[in-house]
Amino acid sequence: MIVTTTPSVEGRRITAYHGVVTGETIIGANIFRDLFAGIRDIVGGRSGAYEKVLAEARESALLEMQDRARAGGGNAVVGVDLDYEVINNMLMVSASGTSVTVE
Repeated sequence: MIVTTTPSVEGRRITAYHGVVTGETIIGANIFRDLFAGIRDIVGGRSGAYEKVLAEARESALLEMQDRARAGGGNAVVGVDLDYEVINNMLMVSASGTSVTVE
């Protein structure tokens, strides 16, 4: 499935629009990972643990969005937007876009 942040797919014609599709993922933060990340931040290092969780959450939200697009008859998603929020020590990643059929 083609997934793009642009409003169209270069070289492909959109033949049908199927509506807005979304995918959301909420992941709880582990207290030990939080402690380790805090220590790494103090010494100036990158928080590999958080980066890994963020990548997993983003991938999960995008896959859920693609599944919904496919279920609605689309073979591509255009205009994709990713949003990140922290809610009560939990990370929420949401992906949204427009499900379309391209040639």
